[in-house]
Amino acid sequence: MGLGTLGSGGAGRPMAEINIIPLVDVMLVLLVVFIVTAPLLTHAVKLELPQASSRPNVAPAEHIEIAVQRDGQMHWNGEAVSRAELERRAWQLAERAADTEIHLKGDAAVPYGEMAWTLSALARRGLTRVGFVTDPGEAVAPDRGAGGAGAFP
Repeated sequence: MGLGTLGSGGAGRPMAEINIIPLVDVMLVLLVVFIVTAPLLTHAVKLELPQASSRPNVAPAEHIEIAVQRDGQMHWNGEAVSRAELERRAWQLAERAADTEIHLKGDAAVPYGEMAWTLSALARRGLTRVGFVTDPGEAVAPDRGAGGAGAFP
């Protein structure tokens, strides 16, 4: 801020002027700094990176289907087996390939205990990738309208 006068009427009042020269000096210094540091930012390390193949390396996942009928009969990939045979096959599968997917199918009228026994037999052998196969068409909610038998209070 300059302290000058502009004739007789401005005696003693400060003059408001912006001094641009220090601003230009700072901008020139910043320009020189960026010019010097820009080549340092483009420095690259030479590496020979491995080349990727264009097709995915996906192996088809093996899965076993176990079905439990309402009378307790079990099937291993469509072949009828007993409880002892199911445990023996589960033991062999766990030793051969423990990460095999198991699709467990159960009849709608199978007692919970039968499905729980089958699931625990597989888990005891270390087979933990078990999925339950259901039919989405059967999963329709019962009618709960207008005070019917299935209505909530």
